[in-house]
Amino acid sequence: MRQKREMHHIDNMCHRSGIRHGGWSRLFRCLCLMLTGMLLLGGCGKRTEGEVRVGSLKGPTSLGLLFLMDSAKKGETSLSYEFQMAVGAEELLGLMTRGELDIALVPANVAAVFYQKSEGGIAVVDINTLGVLYLVTGDSEVDSVMDLKGRTIYLTGKGTTPEAVLLYILKQNGFNEGDCILEYKSEATEVAALLAENPDGLGLLPQPFATAAMMQNQKLKEALDMNKEWERLQEDGSSMVTGVTVVRREFLEEHEDRVKVFLKDHQESAAAINENPEEGAALSVAAGIVAREEIAKQAIPFCNITCVTGAEMKERLQGYLAVLADFRQELVGGSLPGEDFYYNGDMTREGGRPDKERPEQR
Repeated sequence: MRQKREMHHIDNMCHRSGIRHGGWSRLFRCLCLMLTGMLLLGGCGKRTEGEVRVGSLKGPTSLGLLFLMDSAKKGETSLSYEFQMAVGAEELLGLMTRGELDIALVPANVAAVFYQKSEGGIAVVDINTLGVLYLVTGDSEVDSVMDLKGRTIYLTGKGTTPEAVLLYILKQNGFNEGDCILEYKSEATEVAALLAENPDGLGLLPQPFATAAMMQNQKLKEALDMNKEWERLQEDGSSMVTGVTVVRREFLEEHEDRVKVFLKDHQESAAAINENPEEGAALSVAAGIVAREEIAKQAIPFCNITCVTGAEMKERLQGYLAVLADFRQELVGGSLPGEDFYYNGDMTREGGRPDKERPEQR
């Protein structure tokens, strides 16, 4: 359609130039116009100079991109962005391996695994999401980690990061093996369903599932923010990290200027959704990340959306990956990433997440 419109426009210009009356100067000018049009049309479908191809998952790690995606769609960004979302990280990493994706937002441990598999072929450039795990229950007597002793906790991901995080926090608080019973479910929706039947049960849920469960059952509450519980234990500045942003090393080396522009855009986008969760909620529903705007609006302030770069990024992420490696080395690809895993550009952190208060009435 675009090609037809362009050629029709050129044809009209030729007609208005009076070529039918045999003016050679006018004919020459028209031929130049036609040649320009052909050159423009010949470039359709090719990568434009300054383009960056970004992939992300349909989950909390994409929330910080939404305002950037919206701005790019409106033509308000200096770079030409191409965005795509995937259900699984494997799809994104496959695209990066084939050179069909420049930047990807993935779980922190997946980035470490891919670094090993690609022999250092990627670098992490920012932390986009901190911890999103919450202990949810209707039991009013649970308000500290010590209240979990002797209880059964329902969670997903046996052998994966939720279990690693929970066991680390329990152990650091003096728990021994067997002090808690961990019962695993295949999906977060199963944990939420169990809590709906038995509100006094304890469920470890990620956002936005934690918020959705509490909205559906007014008896449930957020008993523990696992992100805060993690931070209480730290002396080295590490954080619980859900998602990071990685860049193909070849792209980083060839187009570091574009990466820095992306980081600035990403920082502004992350700050925007924290400042305006209502608009962010609408964008998240449109993107297919969250089913309902009301859930998204309530969940966004608790998704710990951020954009941490440079030395602070390394400090926060390195300690987290070390905890995962102590739990199970396969979670980080067999060994901890090397120093070149952490991109230490001149970017400084801007924006950030606001102080959060959960409404009394859900």
